[in-house]
Amino acid sequence: MFKISIISSLLLLVVITTTDAFTVSTPFAVRSSSELQMTVLTYNGKKQNFKPGTPLKAACAKLGVKPKYSCKKGDCGSCTLTVAGSRVKACIGKVPPEPRLKSLQEKGLAIK
Repeated sequence: MFKISIISSLLLLVVITTTDAFTVSTPFAVRSSSELQMTVLTYNGKKQNFKPGTPLKAACAKLGVKPKYSCKKGDCGSCTLTVAGSRVKACIGKVPPEPRLKSLQEKGLAIK
């Protein structure tokens, strides 16, 4: 009987120390400024902040870029733009995440 109580108390101690059930986490309302990352896109000297994952079509409209749209589903490739050196179809593409280089964060990703 004594051995069973010792084993069960050790098992309980191991479960409590390995789980995160008793840790205090930060509430969702308190966020640091580093979590709210925005991607800066530039076109002809005009800079604009966008959330990563925003449709590229909407971002282009705000910047004044007018790509040609034919199929509007990405099949033809007539709306292809160059965003930060990589080619992206504007009709189906998304705004890329913020770059890690500080210089690109300040200057912004160029759209051509």
